[in-house]
Amino acid sequence: MSAKGEGKTAHDGKDPMKPIAITMGDAAGIGPEIVAKVFRDWPEATHGCFVAGDAAALRRAAQVIQGEQGVALPVAVIGSVGEAVSAPPRCIPVLQVGGLEPLPPWGQVSAQAGLAAADCVLWAARAALRGEVAAIVTAPLHKEALARAGVGFPGHTELLQAEAAAWMGKNVAEVPVRMMLANDELRTVLVSIHVALRDAIAAVTFDNVLQTLRITHAALGPLLGRAPRIAVAGLNPHAGEAGLFGREEIESIAPAIEAARAQGLGVSGPWAPDTIFMRARGVGGRPGEFDVVVAMYHDQGLIPVKYLGVEKGVNVTLGLPLVRTSPDHGTAFDLAGTGLADPSSLVEAIRVARRMAAGAASAA
Repeated sequence: MSAKGEGKTAHDGKDPMKPIAITMGDAAGIGPEIVAKVFRDWPEATHGCFVAGDAAALRRAAQVIQGEQGVALPVAVIGSVGEAVSAPPRCIPVLQVGGLEPLPPWGQVSAQAGLAAADCVLWAARAALRGEVAAIVTAPLHKEALARAGVGFPGHTELLQAEAAAWMGKNVAEVPVRMMLANDELRTVLVSIHVALRDAIAAVTFDNVLQTLRITHAALGPLLGRAPRIAVAGLNPHAGEAGLFGREEIESIAPAIEAARAQGLGVSGPWAPDTIFMRARGVGGRPGEFDVVVAMYHDQGLIPVKYLGVEKGVNVTLGLPLVRTSPDHGTAFDLAGTGLADPSSLVEAIRVARRMAAGAASAA
């Protein structure tokens, strides 16, 4: 499942006026529902967007949410990316990618749904790499459904990383990526993601920390229009307290910070992890002391952001030669088909994708 793009480079200078592709996610989950709600209730956010997915799945989702307001939400099948710009408001333009027949039942793990969801992501990634779309916004996948379908990747990040590497003619290891979780008040980037805690500690190396700082600097610069102010959290309590509570700060984190500074990056730390997120948080329109915090492992970085409100959180993959965002939640099979799913995080993901695409175009 890799692109035939060996030796090519990804499209540079993405035009922010180009359409944004929203993948429908797992059709058995809440992805199609929240997509339908966004097109119905936030026409200003979805202008110039279209769905890469299955029209029948989106029509089913539109029917589910119709009862809330009693107004039908039309689904229009488009034949090309360019048609998305002329789609009327409160209409879902769908570019048919593959097909789901019959539609999978709500809330049930399905290999069919997993494969269809992965195909939509692959199509959108290739369109972004070719420069046909400004960004991609991905509705949630279900990891078990992907596994049952034999996709070979546990989630979006790994799939997109492999696709980008194949397009660029590189090994996957040559296209390092990082996860950023962001909302209106706080951004965090993680050195490691989904690994056991003991493995996360082992991943706090000079190379991994420095690579994370470089990726963060390169990704946030175009978004902010200036060099980001990066704070680095320590791994241990009180950032190790000069070696009393651990030596990772002395042996790995601080040297990586110094190396980053020598390369011109605006980095400081390591700071005590129990206070640095408060210092970086922006409140009431007042910016925080830092633009982003680099955290050493998954829960250290994600708990502060999610505590501020999952409904506003946006997951951003940094390091890819394309813009990709997603809502900060999963497929929520328990809510699928009820019409109760909250689309707020998806709205924010679209807005962030648009800003990042515009920033990338300006920087090119």
